[in-house]
Amino acid sequence: MIEAKGLTKYFGSIVALEDASFHVGAGEIVGFLGPNGAGKSTAMRILTGFFPASRGEAFIDGHEVHEHPLEAKRRIGYLPENVPLYDEMTVRGFLSYVARVKKVPRAQRSDEAARVMERCGLGNMGERMLRQLSKGYRQRVGIAQALVGSPPVLILDEPTVGLDPSQIVDIRRMIKDLGGDHTVLLSTHILPEVSMVCDRVIIISRGRIVVQDTMEQLTAAGGKTLEQAFMDAVASDLAAEKEAV
Repeated sequence: MIEAKGLTKYFGSIVALEDASFHVGAGEIVGFLGPNGAGKSTAMRILTGFFPASRGEAFIDGHEVHEHPLEAKRRIGYLPENVPLYDEMTVRGFLSYVARVKKVPRAQRSDEAARVMERCGLGNMGERMLRQLSKGYRQRVGIAQALVGSPPVLILDEPTVGLDPSQIVDIRRMIKDLGGDHTVLLSTHILPEVSMVCDRVIIISRGRIVVQDTMEQLTAAGGKTLEQAFMDAVASDLAAEKEAV
């Protein structure tokens, strides 16, 4: 459902992403991990068509993002790290607006807004103004807008950032429940989150993919925790760079 082939992105002389190749199968929940500045958000923005790659190809459900942007975007629900909400709108009004933007037929928009509100625990919040919502509920609205139209692919960038422990547990449970019905690529800095919800892990360091493996295989070697496996992968990449220099 998601395939990256040799994705490379330059910002001037800075290499943000270098020859990144990975895939996410139908119904999988895959954690996308890396230190700050490793290239996670750059890769996700290429996949969602936010900006083009300098080199390489990105496919969503078989549609190349640059060559067929509308077909690819129709299949994606995207939650950016900073959720863009219109604070002067109600929850229901905003989700109905998103349904309109996503070309949901007029007669179905109200039902679609109600469906995603129920799915995301917003059933009694429909008439609340977005500016009145807590951080946790704003994240729920962000996930709800990604679900409008039932896209087969969900790309979630730091969905639990800034939430309190109770809110994090709720959002994790929600993401876990989405697996199977949707293919999910999840970027996060919170490693226990990956352990709890993801089937497989992709680790990126300095713009390059350094590990792709299942949770079981990644942590089986030497009885490692995910944190140890992550730190080892990043350390090995840095050591390789120093040796090359």
